[in-house]
Amino acid sequence: MGEALLRTALYDEHVALDGKMIPFAGYEMPVHYEEGITAEHRRVRESAGIFDASHMGEFEIRGPQALDLVQYLTVSNVNNLVPGQAQYSALCKEDGGIIDDLLVYRFAEHVMLVVNASNRRKDLAWVRDKAAVFEVEVIDRSDDTALLALQGPRAGEILQPLTRTDLEAIPYYRFTSGAVGGVDAVISRTGYTGEDGFELYVPAADAVGVWRSVLEVGSPLGLGPAGLGARDSLRLEMGYALYGNDLDEEHTPLESSLGWIVKLDAGEFVGRGALVAQKSQGVPNRLVGLRLAERGFPRPGYDVTANGRKVGAVTSGTVSPCLGLGIAMARVESAYGSPEAPLQIQIRGKAIPATVERPPFYKGGSVRR
Repeated sequence: MGEALLRTALYDEHVALDGKMIPFAGYEMPVHYEEGITAEHRRVRESAGIFDASHMGEFEIRGPQALDLVQYLTVSNVNNLVPGQAQYSALCKEDGGIIDDLLVYRFAEHVMLVVNASNRRKDLAWVRDKAAVFEVEVIDRSDDTALLALQGPRAGEILQPLTRTDLEAIPYYRFTSGAVGGVDAVISRTGYTGEDGFELYVPAADAVGVWRSVLEVGSPLGLGPAGLGARDSLRLEMGYALYGNDLDEEHTPLESSLGWIVKLDAGEFVGRGALVAQKSQGVPNRLVGLRLAERGFPRPGYDVTANGRKVGAVTSGTVSPCLGLGIAMARVESAYGSPEAPLQIQIRGKAIPATVERPPFYKGGSVRR
């Protein structure tokens, strides 16, 4: 028998709200609630939704060489961060393959890494192994931390009555410490949906109270709970990559439309040599966005063809609730990564024409950049 599934501190809340629970990254998580994925998706676009993201991992790096370690581990330049600033980055192997994508939070006295739940153990072992030669302490805060993501154009209006923190003063990819509903929290503004919103890192023991307080204030304004299904369709409309689908250890950031986070001039980091060589030689394949020209549901694993020959495969796909058409992320041969490429996605024996499009597919989001 496999390992028993874990539950977040909000498990009973999801069940009480008729959440359909499924296995995800070792946890029992809600894929949707009573109204379904499409209704939750639209709610986030039009008003707001609240997600339980407590399955994510949080590592605290402390010590005089905390920044040095994170600089060595990640492909971006953390030395440019000021306290209160967050950064999207990646951990890579020596050959440039992506171990995980993550968020880096720089506090005044430490650094926090927020990693994907499915990679938490692997990432922690990797970080601790590399930390052995640095003067740092690596603390796994994952089990003690709950993460609530409030997303949507009315997120600020909903959250402000619960905190004295001036939410308008938190720019995109910044964070601060403050109380939410009387509970100490880290309040950040990063997001994964294309909408304005806030992430609340709170003690797991206090998660239920914060969850209920936010829903109580927000329900009259259209707020409702949202599950993994809506989270996936929302991020796909933005073209945001998902580890395990679009990102993996077999491909580098340069092959995965993440070249913008790679700072080769920021000093030595794990995988830099391989990425320097690949940038010089060119990438053999790339991750692209595809928009279907006809009706169809592009699913992961479906072949992408050109002139009858397979040139790639879909890594993530859905029918966009807002656009009403099929959209996908796909890994294709580099020669077919331009909008002029004559591509098709093979769906149930039919070749559906598809056009390479630079995300976001949905351009009406309220996110503040």
